[in-house]
Amino acid sequence: MNKVILMGRLTRDPDVRYTGEGNSMAVARYTLAVDRRFKREGEPTADFINCVAFGKSAEFVDKYLHKGTKMVVSGRIQTGSYTNKDGQKVYTTDVIIEEQEFAESKSASAGSATSAPTGQKDTSFMNVPDDLGSDELPFN
Repeated sequence: MNKVILMGRLTRDPDVRYTGEGNSMAVARYTLAVDRRFKREGEPTADFINCVAFGKSAEFVDKYLHKGTKMVVSGRIQTGSYTNKDGQKVYTTDVIIEEQEFAESKSASAGSATSAPTGQKDTSFMNVPDDLGSDELPFN
């Protein structure tokens, strides 16, 4: 089984191109910065994973994703190789996207001013009185 699930932020705006002329298909490439769970001194704190989306998924990327967007993606790992212009063999590893979702709301990604300031209690929920019987609640 070849399945990977990642959550991270786009490191730059996606690169979206279209194949052929007549019945062209969108191909989107972007890189996710995925935080490492355990951080050791002197080591990187994130991995940078190349992702590729095709067709409707790539069109979604073109329309909605940009640098800094936090995403959850799932797909499969695909390796490959090519010879560069200097004649050296270069090995590649990409995640071929099968599913992708936003990992936070648009307002959260923009640093929404509607959230409670640091150090203040969020009072958006009503306190339930201690003397209220459980049979008086509309739910169990």
